Amino acid sequence: MPYTFITLPSPVGELKLVANGARLAAILWENDKPGRVRLGPMSAAPDNPLLQRTAQQLEEYFAGKRDRFDLELDFVGTDFQKKVWAALLTIPFGETRTYSQIAEQIGNPTAVRAVGAANGRNPISIVAPCHRVIGASGKLTGFAGGLEAKERLLVLEGGNWSDIGRTGDLF
Repeated sequence: MPYTFITLPSPVGELKLVANGARLAAILWENDKPGRVRLGPMSAAPDNPLLQRTAQQLEEYFAGKRDRFDLELDFVGTDFQKKVWAALLTIPFGETRTYSQIAEQIGNPTAVRAVGAANGRNPISIVAPCHRVIGASGKLTGFAGGLEAKERLLVLEGGNWSDIGRTGDLF
């Protein structure tokens, strides 16, 4: 079955919501790097019920009326990546974790850089909240949607990041 998609304007730019059948396969950024998330052929499906439900839940999230998502997800990646992405789903709304905390959580404390790489390839941004992962210094680090979008998402969730600064460091 080919992937289907709709686009959604949002406070962090236009998002492409992608389904694989009845499961959400990706939320892609307006200026996403080609190949960051590998998907097959796609066709527009404005009436897809899953994509409409995803759009509604994201709109509620951006309006401050939702702090968790209720969607069937289709993560496609390596076993290691899937462990990292599953760990992202455990980070509560309004909280952050460091890359090293995620590495510890998945039972591989020396894999901090690999956790960073997997986090960067998270196909289902926002819903699997990779924006909640920060450097050990407490600074914002790389994000597929850009650091400004990451900061906006964290502020939306109640954080104050404007004076914390940004870095490229993972730990």
